[in-house]
Amino acid sequence: MEPYLAEVRLFGGDFAPRGWAFCQGQLLSIAQNTALFSLLGTIYGGDGRTTFALPDLRGRAQMNPGTGPGLPTYRLGQQTGAETNTMNTLDMPNHTHGAALDNANASIKIPALADAAGTTDPTGAIPASGEDSNGAEAKLYSSSDADTTLRSFTAPVSGSVTIDNTGGSQPMNNLQPYTGLNFIICTQGLFPSRS
Repeated sequence: MEPYLAEVRLFGGDFAPRGWAFCQGQLLSIAQNTALFSLLGTIYGGDGRTTFALPDLRGRAQMNPGTGPGLPTYRLGQQTGAETNTMNTLDMPNHTHGAALDNANASIKIPALADAAGTTDPTGAIPASGEDSNGAEAKLYSSSDADTTLRSFTAPVSGSVTIDNTGGSQPMNNLQPYTGLNFIICTQGLFPSRS
């Protein structure tokens, strides 16, 4: 079957056969390729007066123009995308980081009363100064193990935790697995009729 003018094919050779050209964005003369220009126009480049361009498919995947369900619109000849992408914080999914404090110290003040104590029940009370029945200063401290708990209190701890940025901001590869083949376009063939 004779190929249609402007038909694009994959070719495993390292040359473009007679009547075909590589799809490498090269400029052609309109005067010498009027039939091909009538099909391509300046979709792929050129000034439209003396030159027009062939599609440039070097290093690019192909897709059908238009709009797929839930996808943006792409037009014929549009080039977009990148081989690599560098993510920033806006590209990352929402997430959290754990933080651990090593050797953190807090200063806790234990309230006490310098005046004379007024109760023998420590529940809900605070340490206070006192005297025994002879008027001597009471011994309020012991080296024995504790057997009760004093009234609880809030000990505010202040400060901040800084989590350093990490990563090297290196671009990530966006390429799917590939095999290099030549795309060629028919420059001499049957003129396609519209059906």
